[in-house]
Amino acid sequence: MYMKRYSIAALILMGLIGSFFYINFPDQHFSVTVLGINTGSLPVGFWIVLSMGILYIATILHMLYSSIIGAFNLRKYRIDSETFVDSIRDALLGRIERHNSYKTERYSLFAQVLDHSRLSLLKEIAPTGDEKLDETISLVTRVENGEHVDLKKYYLAKENPLVQKNQLNAYNAGDIAEEQILNHSEKYSSDLIALAFTNYAKTAPLNLIEKYKEFLTKSVLFKVVARVNAEENNLDVSVDSLIALFKEVSLAEDDFINLSATLAENMLPDERIKLFKLLSDDNDIATPAYLYTLFDLEMISPAEEILENSQPDEYIYFKAYKALKDCNKNFGIELFIQHKKF
Repeated sequence: MYMKRYSIAALILMGLIGSFFYINFPDQHFSVTVLGINTGSLPVGFWIVLSMGILYIATILHMLYSSIIGAFNLRKYRIDSETFVDSIRDALLGRIERHNSYKTERYSLFAQVLDHSRLSLLKEIAPTGDEKLDETISLVTRVENGEHVDLKKYYLAKENPLVQKNQLNAYNAGDIAEEQILNHSEKYSSDLIALAFTNYAKTAPLNLIEKYKEFLTKSVLFKVVARVNAEENNLDVSVDSLIALFKEVSLAEDDFINLSATLAENMLPDERIKLFKLLSDDNDIATPAYLYTLFDLEMISPAEEILENSQPDEYIYFKAYKALKDCNKNFGIELFIQHKKF
């Protein structure tokens, strides 16, 4: 309600009613005694206007009270509206720790869901008109499109998906080098570390691969082994160094066989036999790989000795292969022992 308009209308009404009673009842007077004080005889029109004036003042006070309460409530909604924008920004940024508090029940209801959610943009969105929100939307869009941006001022956790995506963008753009990632691994995600070390191991010398051996995985090990004596990105490595690298990774029986098949491409036969002989002496799980190596290199006598000293249910496929060779059936060992070359 507009207080100014109300006041003008009330004063006009009081003037009209007061004039009406004063003109039509000029001789009508009466007095009022309040708390022992007599007001004296006054025209009836005066008393009517006075009553209306008291009512007017009471309504004005009521409206002022309601306006003040409304202003406080409106201020709460305005503050919550700004806080809600911060909640949307946090959800877009994927911030884990959120400390947004609300003063109104309605916004608090929305926040219970929003503050425990992560928002993603499904398609391009037009500017919202809110500077902070538009800045965040633009930032997220740029990161998702593969651009490396500065996220320092947002203080996001290392585990944050947006941070990890941004780090990947930086790596792909050449803004951070592989050694920088490996030297400061606490700052980067495990996926990025694995990617960086995988690419690093494709060309790095052995001493640097050993330096970062804590990041060695089975897939990286096979890439390193494929470089042994290769024409491109050649890696000159001793048998003892290979054994040390193998011990850094948990390998199964098939893995040892695959390693032997991979090394068969370029490793000297004597070195290859020595390697898998030492591995089998140290761990029985590598014995099938040693047998595979011997048969692949046509070293039948040492293979026969192992098979003769084995249990009846051990190395069945190798024994079958040996039986066929004894019958002058020349088949490749790969028909009996499946393997992969990396």
